[in-house]
Amino acid sequence: MTTNKISHREKKLHTNTILFVVAIIFFASTLRTPLTGVGPIISFIRDSLGISNVLAGFLTTIPLLAFAFVSPFVPRISRKFGMEWTLFYSIILLTIGIILRSVGSTSLLIIGTVLIGVAIAFGNVLFPSFFKMKFPFHIGLLTGIYTVSMNISAAVALGISNPIAANSNVGWQGALAGPIVLTLITLITWIPLLRGEKVDLNNISKNGTTKSESTKLWKSPLAWAIAVSMGLQSLIFYCSAAWLPEILISQGFSADKAGWMTSVMQMSQIPMTFLIPIIAEKLRSQRPIVILFTSFYIVGFFGVFFEFTNFTILWMILIGLGGGASFGTVVMLFTLRTKTAYEAAQISGFAQSIGYLLAAIGPVLFGFLHDMANSWYVPNGLFIIVSIVLCISAYISAKDRYL
Repeated sequence: MTTNKISHREKKLHTNTILFVVAIIFFASTLRTPLTGVGPIISFIRDSLGISNVLAGFLTTIPLLAFAFVSPFVPRISRKFGMEWTLFYSIILLTIGIILRSVGSTSLLIIGTVLIGVAIAFGNVLFPSFFKMKFPFHIGLLTGIYTVSMNISAAVALGISNPIAANSNVGWQGALAGPIVLTLITLITWIPLLRGEKVDLNNISKNGTTKSESTKLWKSPLAWAIAVSMGLQSLIFYCSAAWLPEILISQGFSADKAGWMTSVMQMSQIPMTFLIPIIAEKLRSQRPIVILFTSFYIVGFFGVFFEFTNFTILWMILIGLGGGASFGTVVMLFTLRTKTAYEAAQISGFAQSIGYLLAAIGPVLFGFLHDMANSWYVPNGLFIIVSIVLCISAYISAKDRYL
């Protein structure tokens, strides 16, 4: 009788684990597809609504600013409503934002984009601490599944949004509305988590978390090192996605081939985003990984800087590997440098607030430097400088210690 009860309990646990992983995969797929699908169809949106290039370009910046301003408040909100319910509500908000953005009105396009940025900020901030609390011995594996799901779905959205928008039957509105399919599936897969055992952030530590504890992050050199690491790896990603195609075109590539090279860079991130969190969890210090991804970045960006165009595909692969490894490492630092799930949520919110402000400034700064110098040499050089500074901040963050 006892054996049967144990067997039933094990089967239930196994089923719950599978449902949890499926829910994570679908949730992660909603965190990038509403963003990456916009860039390839900017011209359709601009021409249809008659908006300026400045406003059209701002559509990709609004979510980053929303991440920056909302992220610090996410841990407190999730502590009030519960992590599972907070994430569930964020998907509802994301769905509303996608619908409003797809209606075909300029004002609703902007409002919907803001709501999308706010909603995605919750997932960005909470998942590291969610994994830490639900499955503390499998954080690396779950983080790997989570980041790979984000990257694959982002790459798919990048590839299919333009063909969908070019279809006169659905247009750019249909392309922007596409992620609703994923959000609805996510809502369904998330329901079992609402019924199961909840993550209670109010009972994580004996002392709770007061306002004074929150302000300590601003005084912690380690917290700032992690925040700078988050910001600089995000800046490299968004600047390379925005400007590398233009840089390659200036070096003699056709627009199609430059776009294809950028896709190679994007896809090269995927293996690292899966493997690095698993490896990082097993190491006491993640400094060897920091040296590894810095080497990838430096060699790749030097190749682009000196215009060794015969090996451009190699430079794109190396930059992609560096991007995947740096992102996987920084995300793991949120859990590896903290003792509790709430602390992980706090540093995640703090680091992503600082990080996405830098990421939002980056593409504009790179464009400004290009215009001032009338060449890509200065922005290319800045890629190398940022990679070195990222190495320093990440090396400090990777030491085996806690906030």
